Amino acid sequence: MNKARQNPVNVIAAHGALILYTLIALFPVFVIVINSFKSRRDIFREPLALPDADSFSMIGYQTVLKQGDFFLYFQNSLIVTVCSLFFILLFGAMAAFALSEYRFKGNTLMGLYLALGIMIPIRIGTVAILDLMVQTGLVNTLFALILVYTAQGLPLAVFILSEFMRQVSEDLKNAGRIDGLSEYTIFFRLVLPLVRPAMATVAVFNMIPIWNDLWFPLILAPAEETKTLTLGSQVFIGQFVTDWNAVLSALSLAILPVMALYVIFSRQLIRGITSGAVK
Repeated sequence: MNKARQNPVNVIAAHGALILYTLIALFPVFVIVINSFKSRRDIFREPLALPDADSFSMIGYQTVLKQGDFFLYFQNSLIVTVCSLFFILLFGAMAAFALSEYRFKGNTLMGLYLALGIMIPIRIGTVAILDLMVQTGLVNTLFALILVYTAQGLPLAVFILSEFMRQVSEDLKNAGRIDGLSEYTIFFRLVLPLVRPAMATVAVFNMIPIWNDLWFPLILAPAEETKTLTLGSQVFIGQFVTDWNAVLSALSLAILPVMALYVIFSRQLIRGITSGAVK
């Protein structure tokens, strides 16, 4: 088995497949970014060509910053995403700690119930969610989006974090209890630092769909003051005329936070994904 893994042909084939997948995944991003710096005519004439002295244009970014309230949309998306991730990680870690640490009646049933949230899309309950938000007066508020995204991300967070928390040494936790530490102190000071790779993995897996979501902002928060970046970008898409310069520029700016998050947490993300394989 080790010899097969060390075979140069297998290594080259694996790296080749990974490089090919990376190129396929980054190709749409590359096309969006390079065309955001072109004039409308050159976007359709040579969509795959790099911008040159003749085709280079910043009209798309100028339109985004002037016509659309981009900074408000960006602020709303940032608030919703950061708050949702905070509650997902906090409540998900607490629930995962309880399920992995304590044995109580219904422990397994509770774990299976939470796992159903991974298999059943939350959009199935859109009508019921909208009705609930209307009754509670939360329509056209960012808090409505935060509640929905928190509920959407908790099942996956609990599933991933509970598996990691089962690997935390029992001796370490028992030593903390002998020293008089409370369960909250053990959780925050001893357990959480050891599962940071898993928390980074959960954060990245949840951040991307929250940041890119169009469905719930369109239904729950379509007002101008609560529009997210994805929904706000639709202002440049008309029924008869679409300002592709502005659309591509807005999408390019929307990509930046996701890329920044990956760069910051890439090491923790990879460690979280591969830790089970090298155990």
